[in-house]
Amino acid sequence: MKEIVVKSKSKTNPEYGNIPAKRPIIEYLDKGVINLDKPHGPTSHEIDSWVKIVLNLEKTGHGGTLDPKVTGVLPIGLNSATRVMQLLSLASKEYVSMMTLHDEVEEERIHNIFNEFQGKIYQIPPIKSAVKRELRVRNIYGGEILEISKRNVLFKIDCEAGTYVRTYCRDIGEALGVGAHMAELRRVRVGPFDEHNNLITLQDLTDAFYYWKEENKELYLRNAVIPMEKATEHLPKVIIKDSAVEAICNGANLASGGINALSPEIKKYQRVIIESMKGELVASARSLFSFEEIIISDSGIVFDTEKVFMKPGVYPQMWR
Repeated sequence: MKEIVVKSKSKTNPEYGNIPAKRPIIEYLDKGVINLDKPHGPTSHEIDSWVKIVLNLEKTGHGGTLDPKVTGVLPIGLNSATRVMQLLSLASKEYVSMMTLHDEVEEERIHNIFNEFQGKIYQIPPIKSAVKRELRVRNIYGGEILEISKRNVLFKIDCEAGTYVRTYCRDIGEALGVGAHMAELRRVRVGPFDEHNNLITLQDLTDAFYYWKEENKELYLRNAVIPMEKATEHLPKVIIKDSAVEAICNGANLASGGINALSPEIKKYQRVIIESMKGELVASARSLFSFEEIIISDSGIVFDTEKVFMKPGVYPQMWR
């Protein structure tokens, strides 16, 4: 958990709201996210539909599309949590890929060229893509060659959202002067979701739902589904007092007096998450000031509310 600095000491009332992990099972499912291990073959939209059918839900939505042949981490929001998936759109991602060179190249040269494709790189999206094909900049936060076997290069990269690994391989091949293509790709992380924690298959999910419906055992389903707040862990947080929650739920902007604690990395105009003192996701907002300015502020609006995720009426109205 990221560091949080207390601005104003306050206690939460146990009569209102719920700690996300302790929500009643129906609410837990309604505000849940699945860290699904997407198999090779189906589209991300098909996976969405299957999850909706398996869990008998009204709607589902994934965070970050994967091509049919790509496997790995595919977060899926359930019912009310589908809107939260939008907050994952700008989260960094990690991939493991097999790149095949079109001719053999000395390993030292492969390492040297690969290291040049770090930091800011320029890309033109492939022809089959959902975005306009124009030159754009993407950040490669880190990369590592895991193994080289003749013309096959296994590597891992941590990159900005919207990076095309297929294009990344092609461009490295051009820089090497031999050409290259992406042979295989697996996504191993999307923001706070990775393949080492709570990653489940469609069969795992089907079994968990069966045990709940047929044998009244919640544990398996609670282990398979994660509270939607997990999808916001990559963003700075603002914890608000119980007295401010209902106002935010009705679209009000957040004043300094309603803040209990906040992340010290908050910068001016940055997107943040507003949570209750029980850890419930209330809304997303834009900071109007930096952390240093907010922490010493006694009054006035300091966050501009963008999207509200908590329905009104969970907490009582405490303003006149």
